Amino acid sequence: MPLSAAYFDALYRDDDDPWGYRHRWYERRKQQLTLAALPRERYRRAFEPACANGELTALLATRCDVLIACDLSGRAVALAQVRCASLPNVHIERRVLPYEWPTTPSTSTTPSADPPFDLIVIGELAYYLDPRDMTLLAERACASLSADGTLIACHWRHAFVERRQSAVAAHAALDACTELTKLVHHEEPDLLLDVWSKDGRSVAQREGLA
Repeated sequence: MPLSAAYFDALYRDDDDPWGYRHRWYERRKQQLTLAALPRERYRRAFEPACANGELTALLATRCDVLIACDLSGRAVALAQVRCASLPNVHIERRVLPYEWPTTPSTSTTPSADPPFDLIVIGELAYYLDPRDMTLLAERACASLSADGTLIACHWRHAFVERRQSAVAAHAALDACTELTKLVHHEEPDLLLDVWSKDGRSVAQREGLA
């Protein structure tokens, strides 16, 4: 099971930016790395689980026609809604992942009522999940991607008390989706960033340059 909402609500109780997404250079640089790694300039319908207080959400919104974001913490959702209040293409909800996925996976017996996502951004979430829940998240993410969809994941590599698995182990679960081609693999001592797509062409190939 994921960590409780109470744990994250407590983090936000005295600080609306507990990880320093706004002021730490590490976090601001990571946000720019995430945006730069996306193989397409524009996306139709995107999903950002674990949106925290909405700092990355606001940046992703500039690249998306529609962006659905969510978080386990009601306090984080409220902060993200304020941060993105001027962005009409952003919809922020409280959800418990991987269980409350916004699009019914195609493997379900119930047809999906929603169109697929052509971008899913998994940032600083997967290491909070145990291996079973991470496998479920990976399955639902892969099943929810459009035929030209992009999946990006970026995670802190250092150990911490609440971590249930490493960034490497979490990304390996996403690697296991055989429908996806890895387009970007970026490692630093502090972070791991990977990009997969159902469209295996490089950026230059997509533009007819290679």
